[in-house]
Amino acid sequence: INKYCWNKTLGYYADYHFANQTQLERITAAGMFPFALLPMQLLEGKMSTAKTVLQNHLLKDGGVLTTPVSSHQQWDAPNGWAPLQWMSIWALDRNNEKVLAKDIAQRWCQLNVAVFMRTGKLMEKYNVVNTQLDAGGGEYPSQDGFGWTNGVLLALMKKYGITQ
Repeated sequence: INKYCWNKTLGYYADYHFANQTQLERITAAGMFPFALLPMQLLEGKMSTAKTVLQNHLLKDGGVLTTPVSSHQQWDAPNGWAPLQWMSIWALDRNNEKVLAKDIAQRWCQLNVAVFMRTGKLMEKYNVVNTQLDAGGGEYPSQDGFGWTNGVLLALMKKYGITQ
């Protein structure tokens, strides 16, 4: 993963296009996955730059953007998804960035609860940029309720003692 996905220029993990044998120059929330899963000795010196990239390009009022690109597709800005919040928080917490991990958890939980209070339901994805607007974009309408949203919300509320 370090050989093919660590982007020294970005200071962040990026996707690798294996057919073209090139690294993509895109920042995505998925770039946090290696910090949650790789042996710690393979991560030495990488978290400080990755944390800065995350804070400067992906962190918004409601949590972590999927990507900073606004394409009107569901996997891009302004949307955030529960599994990517979970992995980002897990990665940060595991790498001793506990304050930022808790901050993201609080932002995400607050957004989920606010949308629930407004609509009476949990959603598949959330607008993490403007927390007053619904998420959108993609090839199908946004789905009501979703297992990963429910699970991530409950786990984060329990882990961080968030009561609302």
